[in-house]
Amino acid sequence: MRVLMPGCLLAVALVVSAYAADTVDPSSPRYAAPAIAGAPLGEKGRWVEISDKLLSSLEAAGNKIGYPGKVTGITVDPANGNVYMVVPDQGVFLSTDHAATFARADGKAISGRCETGGTLQVDPAGGRIACFMLDGTAGMTLDGGKTWSGFTGVGRGWDYASVDWSAEKPSIILAMRHESNGELYLTADAGKTWKKIAKDAKYNAVGVFDTKTFIACKSTGGIFRSTDTGATWAQVSDLTVTSHVPTIYKGTAYLISKDGLIASADQGITWTKRGAALDATFGPVFKDEKQMIVWGKKGIYESTDAGATWSLILTPPAEYGKSNPEWFNNVGWDSKADIFYVAHMGLPAYRWQR
Repeated sequence: MRVLMPGCLLAVALVVSAYAADTVDPSSPRYAAPAIAGAPLGEKGRWVEISDKLLSSLEAAGNKIGYPGKVTGITVDPANGNVYMVVPDQGVFLSTDHAATFARADGKAISGRCETGGTLQVDPAGGRIACFMLDGTAGMTLDGGKTWSGFTGVGRGWDYASVDWSAEKPSIILAMRHESNGELYLTADAGKTWKKIAKDAKYNAVGVFDTKTFIACKSTGGIFRSTDTGATWAQVSDLTVTSHVPTIYKGTAYLISKDGLIASADQGITWTKRGAALDATFGPVFKDEKQMIVWGKKGIYESTDAGATWSLILTPPAEYGKSNPEWFNNVGWDSKADIFYVAHMGLPAYRWQR
């Protein structure tokens, strides 16, 4: 349900710091109360800044925004177009009205910051989102932001991770620890405990198909597969993968390689190339089997023919290109409304309505 906020509610920005509910219902008046303005829809065909009013309201209420400031992550729930935006050390803020208003929505379960475009992992079917935070508390919601569970910390935190979205209640997560020289961690109890299953392996991508079947890709080339919960691995491809987490959409897994989009319909046993090479490091995000987006250093690419061809449709705001855009840039796509959202670590967030 879309929640429309009257202008008089802007005054409640001063109570944001006191909002600490353990359970958050986006349809309830309690949830709507601390809404803070973002940017109303209306302008199309250009980047519109959507985060500064929220950040100013937080600071006015005495909340200290953590390093590196501004916004560090953004994503979209594909089921309803809701926007999730991360403010460092202030948690996850949810908009149900295309970034016109935001309210904190994590029950204070999430802290720290996003590092990469793979930090926020969304179930392609919608409704479930996991946040793999750096220098803070990671966690997950399985009901569209109403309730959240936190993960036990392991050092500074995570760069990216893959969740077993095939389960009704996901418990298996494979995660890459930040600045660990390739330490790969596994949890079988939804983040309560973690086990280190690889060290110095030079993996740059990880994926979970089910409770026992995983893949991991090496930056030097090669896709490796495990069917025994990571105890042993066998190489199944010599392709060099440039993305970091596969998207499993309607039973098919997708990764980006130096040779272009690749896909597997048999849980990673075989991989098929689709189309030509493209310069991308995250995605794909789908509208349907034919229409999808990926993103990387130059911006957002779109395919309308299942990955056979790609077009660079959006370059990010100019300041986004100054520091590791292929690593720090986050993209969310509301494919129903055809609205794109972007964030970059330490910079404002923006919206583009096509």
